[in-house]
Amino acid sequence: MRALIVTAVAAEADSVASGLTPHQDPVTPEPRTLPGGYLITRRDLPGLAADVLVGGVGPAAAAAATATALALADYSLVISAGIGGGFAPAAPLGSLVVADALVAADLGAETPEGFVPVRELGFGRSVHLPPADLAARAAEATGALLAPVLTLSTVTGSAARAAELAARHPLAGAEAMEGFGVAEAASAHGLPVLEIRAVSNAVGPRDRAAWRIGEALAALADGFRALGPVLVTWGERHDRDR
Repeated sequence: MRALIVTAVAAEADSVASGLTPHQDPVTPEPRTLPGGYLITRRDLPGLAADVLVGGVGPAAAAAATATALALADYSLVISAGIGGGFAPAAPLGSLVVADALVAADLGAETPEGFVPVRELGFGRSVHLPPADLAARAAEATGALLAPVLTLSTVTGSAARAAELAARHPLAGAEAMEGFGVAEAASAHGLPVLEIRAVSNAVGPRDRAAWRIGEALAALADGFRALGPVLVTWGERHDRDR
């Protein structure tokens, strides 16, 4: 199976590539440049070819980078991966969240009655669903929370905003900035999507001193180390069923 794994920044891509690198092969491959300046690194494992793309921050950048890569090669699966904020207490620092829904949480309109998602406005969709069996197997293999992951253009920095999001999305496990954009591009190519996030900070008041980015990146690498066999098995079954 060939998978496209989309990250926002190089540090996330390095962690994913590290997790997909066999222990006996410590060499980190040099990334190559795609049109648009996007960096992509290839990892080849038994039964799995993975291209790790540095796509930029935010849903628009992620969608553009993903669409560019998908136009240049054939893939069976697209994965949005990286670090993000976790909704306490369900997703503590250093834990993993696998999305059972990729939600555009701030795409819509503000009204006197509150926020209205773009879907309810009649202008499109605001949720993408990954293959349920793949998401469940990924969460089990990585020890992750299986829960919705919210995509935001502006990440949460206050208790009031965190409370508002939690009220609208009571089952949410994490927030990040790229998943829904990646999913939009994957959907345009008829491909399934998965999202996995390592929690670097709590959703709420912005407190950089409390962030644990290094721990989250290490958890992301460990997650992909465990995720590889799941992707191979799912890809084999997916190819048989096509």
